Amino acid sequence: MTKRTVGLLFGGVSGEHEVSISSARAIANALCADENASKYEVVPVYIQKNGIWTAVETIAQVLDSGTPLESAPSGNVWQFPAVVSEVDVWFPILHGPNGEDGTVQGLLKLMGVPFVGSGVLGSAVGMDKLVMKTVYAQAGLPQVKYMEVLRSQVWSDPCVFTKLCDQIEETLNYPYFVKPANLGSSVGIAKVRSRSELEAALDKAASYDRRLIVEEGVVGREVECAVLGNDHPKASVVGEITYESDFYDYETKYTQGQADLLIPAPLPTDVITQIQEMAIQAFTAVDGAGLGRVDFFYVEATREIFINEINTLPGFTATSMYPQLWAATGVSFPELVDQLIQLAIGRA
Repeated sequence: MTKRTVGLLFGGVSGEHEVSISSARAIANALCADENASKYEVVPVYIQKNGIWTAVETIAQVLDSGTPLESAPSGNVWQFPAVVSEVDVWFPILHGPNGEDGTVQGLLKLMGVPFVGSGVLGSAVGMDKLVMKTVYAQAGLPQVKYMEVLRSQVWSDPCVFTKLCDQIEETLNYPYFVKPANLGSSVGIAKVRSRSELEAALDKAASYDRRLIVEEGVVGREVECAVLGNDHPKASVVGEITYESDFYDYETKYTQGQADLLIPAPLPTDVITQIQEMAIQAFTAVDGAGLGRVDFFYVEATREIFINEINTLPGFTATSMYPQLWAATGVSFPELVDQLIQLAIGRA
């Protein structure tokens, strides 16, 4: 059987460069395991932090060590290595801006080669929290109360900024979560309980993005459901995240021992079914493809479920929630990687 060449695209120009390397290491190992070893030939292609695409021997060092290149090979941005022309299917595992927001997906689409994951539309909508919320409102999915804020309102004269903060306090109840609209992995997010904290959080979030979200906080359990498929997606078991920190911030998310994953989540059967149905609805609403992880808040006191967001290219290490949810559903890590590649080829 002729092996398919899988271009494993990782690294990227974003704050989640190191996370991407960790995901790529796990996927590379899975592509060499079990039956995958006879089906696929892995070609790692590393995008440096300066945007240069690299496919040389030093890339093996990155995957082995899990650390970015410090003294990177020279080259021009968007000058592709020759090996790119040999790729049969791409597996992009680029987290954050310039990786899961539709930009790289558009480039891969122009190449005319199948790739794992959502296309331009699904990726862009999934990354932009404000557009995503608009789509989910149209789809009838329940969400917490929120307001859109622009950087120009925050970095304006004191009168405009004061009026903005007054409007937020009149519309929403403390505590709030202040978020940049287009960043992943909890970057730039702050939980605030007072006017002074709100002002500081808005200023910080505005340094990351020109469009911001202020959400009303809820006392709820954080649960997640993985989705796999194209036109007929399936939902995994539901998992829950527990932690001791004030909220699920970047440090908690990526520091070992800071958070616990409960898989499957100890929830009533009817609540689990509802979450799974909502996850598929959320995936379909943004035109998702391949994979997605949908995050929810479950308010136990009222039995309400609020959708938080979809991640169209979630963390993919062996300990990440997405592959663990599928492992608990009966799909091993190597099988999951194989299915995603086959879904990419089938969609193309």
